[in-house]
Amino acid sequence: MTGNQQLGQLVHSFFIDQLTTVKGLRPSSMRSYSDTIRLLLCFVAQRKGTKITKLTLEDMSFEHVLGFLRYLEDDRHNHARTRNQRLAALHTFFEYIASREPAMLQTCQRVAAIPTKRVPPAQTHFLERDEMESLLQHLPASGRFAQRDHALILFLYNTGARAQEVAELRAGNLELGDRALVRLHGKGDKWRTCPLWDQTGKLLTALLASSGHPPAADAPVFCSATGEALTRFGIYKVVRRLAGHLDKPGTHRTVSPHIFRHTAAMHLLESGVEINVISDWLGHADLTTTNRYAEINTRTKLEALRVTEPSDASAAHRPTPVWRSDETLLNWLSNL
Repeated sequence: MTGNQQLGQLVHSFFIDQLTTVKGLRPSSMRSYSDTIRLLLCFVAQRKGTKITKLTLEDMSFEHVLGFLRYLEDDRHNHARTRNQRLAALHTFFEYIASREPAMLQTCQRVAAIPTKRVPPAQTHFLERDEMESLLQHLPASGRFAQRDHALILFLYNTGARAQEVAELRAGNLELGDRALVRLHGKGDKWRTCPLWDQTGKLLTALLASSGHPPAADAPVFCSATGEALTRFGIYKVVRRLAGHLDKPGTHRTVSPHIFRHTAAMHLLESGVEINVISDWLGHADLTTTNRYAEINTRTKLEALRVTEPSDASAAHRPTPVWRSDETLLNWLSNL
C-alpha cells in the first residue's frame, strides 16, 4: 500500500469507523471534525506544493501540525478558543493514527503533548426579566410565522435548549398532556427531559395542529417556509429578527439563540432552584459549567449591595484634614 493510499484509508476509517460507529457522534460534531481535517490537509498540501491526494502519512508531521496551528491564528485570525477546538480534534485524530500505525507513535505523542492555550472564560450575557417579558409581549401577533415564532422564543426560554437541539426536535419528542414535557437530544448523545409551562404546551399544541392533521412522530416541530426543519442558522435568523433590538453594543451583548439558554439558567437560579437541578435542566456534563451562573448571580448581588449602601452620615460631617508639611501627613498615615 502506498503512503497516500494509507493516509486516505486512515482518514476514511477515522470518520466512518471511529467517529460514526464507535463514538456515535452527531452530524454537527462530525462537521466540526471534518472542517479541521480538511483545513489541515489543504494547509499541508499547499506547504508542500502538491495535491491533497498525493499526501502521505509521513506528511502528517509534528512540524506541519505546529505550522497549521500558527496558520489558524495568524492567517485565518481564529480566536484562541477556535484554535483550541481544532487542536482537540487533531488530538483525537492523531490518537487514532497511533492506534493503527505504530510507526507514527512518536509523532502522535508529540502532537498529543501540544497544550491548549489559556483563554479567559467567555462573558455570559443574558436578558433581565423585564426585557424577557417585554419581548414576549411584543412578538408579532399576526403573520405567516407569528405562531411558530412565538412558540420558538418561548420554548428557548422555557427549556434553555441549544439551537441544534431545537433544530432536531421532532413531534414524537413532545408530550403535550396535562403535564407537558419535552425530551431533548443533547451533546454526547445524551437525552434529558424538561417540563414545559402550560403556555408553552398550548402554543406547541396549536402549532402542531395548524397543519390540519396529526403530525408524524418524526415531523419537525419548527419548520421553515418550505416545510423542512429549521436549521441552526434558520433559528438564528428568527431570533435576530425578533430580538435583535435588545443588543447592547456597550457590553458586547448580541442576542442569539444561546442567550436564551443563559437567561433560563439565570432566572431559574434567581428563583431559588438548586444548581444541580439547573445543571440537569441544561444538560451540562460538568457541574462546574453551571456554577458560573451562581458566580454571576453573586457578583450582581454584590454590585447591587454597593449601590444601595446608605451613606455614612457621620463621615459627611467629618472635617477634611489639612496637612501643612510632609511630617504631619506621614504622622497622620502612621496613626491610622
